[in-house]
Amino acid sequence: MSDDSLAIRTLTTDDLPAFSSVLVRAFLSDNAEGLQYREGLVFEPERSHGVFDGDELIGSGELLTRKITVPGAGQTPLAAVTSIGVAPGHRRRGVLTRIMRAQLHGLHEDGGEAIAALWASESVIYPRFGYGLGAQFYRAKVRSKAAFRPGVELEAERVREVGREEAIPLLKAIYDKEAPLRVGALDRPESTWEFNLDDREVRRNGATEMKFAVLSDGYAIYRVKSDWDEEGPRGTLSLQELVATTPRAYATLWRFLLDYDLIGTIEVFAALDEPLIHLLADPRKMSRSAGDSLWVRLVDVDPALVTRRYNGPVDLVFGVHDAFCPWNTGNWRLVADADGNAEVTKVEDAPDLELDVIDLGAIFLGGTRPSTLAAAGRIKERTAGAVSRATMAFATDREPSCLESF
Repeated sequence: MSDDSLAIRTLTTDDLPAFSSVLVRAFLSDNAEGLQYREGLVFEPERSHGVFDGDELIGSGELLTRKITVPGAGQTPLAAVTSIGVAPGHRRRGVLTRIMRAQLHGLHEDGGEAIAALWASESVIYPRFGYGLGAQFYRAKVRSKAAFRPGVELEAERVREVGREEAIPLLKAIYDKEAPLRVGALDRPESTWEFNLDDREVRRNGATEMKFAVLSDGYAIYRVKSDWDEEGPRGTLSLQELVATTPRAYATLWRFLLDYDLIGTIEVFAALDEPLIHLLADPRKMSRSAGDSLWVRLVDVDPALVTRRYNGPVDLVFGVHDAFCPWNTGNWRLVADADGNAEVTKVEDAPDLELDVIDLGAIFLGGTRPSTLAAAGRIKERTAGAVSRATMAFATDREPSCLESF
């Protein structure tokens, strides 16, 4: 239901307090000052929308200017959707639909990014607007002191725990080297580093300030929280991020964390194909529960599909349905050469596969297989063998991973 009495407009810097207030109320927080500080670090008012009931801001949404690593082609522009909120008492008035339309239709009309993505507070919301589940992650817990299997190779270099000022330039150099190689990873402007490394006491949940462990080829960012019981220490190490550019650096950093004194459990958001479990002598020392991370939306099908590379020659026609962005509805022929470079054109040919734009977003990064969606009845095969060919074409060496919420 849409309420014609509401108005939507692009925001200005003067709207930041009201913008933050909506988010505080929508996400059940009472830390208005802290949220406004964090929002201010990355706020792009010219890419933010507000829905107003008279003079009152009741709904918000923002696009952050980022880049995402896509299969085989490095980083490409991304509209990173964030700060979506509707104030209590104003739901079921079409507020979110107005924001989504302003974002997606605006990107199309202005020739903006062809790909959008978000982390969803509620997973049932965003498929309504064409977002598909493109990447997942694990919430993992690892028992401290867990042994590695025999033969794991470690760096001769000793891990150093260093202060924030020394760590940050090292972190940035390593991250900038690794992120363009990992599908799903985002680039990090300076404002994003400030946002991610916000270490005010209100952010610590009773744990220490951020700690930084570094090697030449990797780093870890974490906090520790002391706890004891009758059997002795059972503290928690919360790992915010571990980035390594070599297998040895990865194993060495994990060995450092696993051997941290007075810790009983390490908690971490981990990639679906996190290598750690294959380093452990006993894989059951690592427990995992899956969650969804990136929801991906192809704003414009043709320019989006050509940003990535495919696994060798392929020629397929996709019959796409898109209720919210109707310019995408139609039959699209994807032809890739031996190097995986693609051309995409709208055609009158009969489709080899029929699917919703939701499903095209889900398979785009390689994290959801076309064969899986076909088995779920979401992709309809109209030409024998087309699902198999699409599955091979969209496959990636590793699972897409975006462990950075925004």
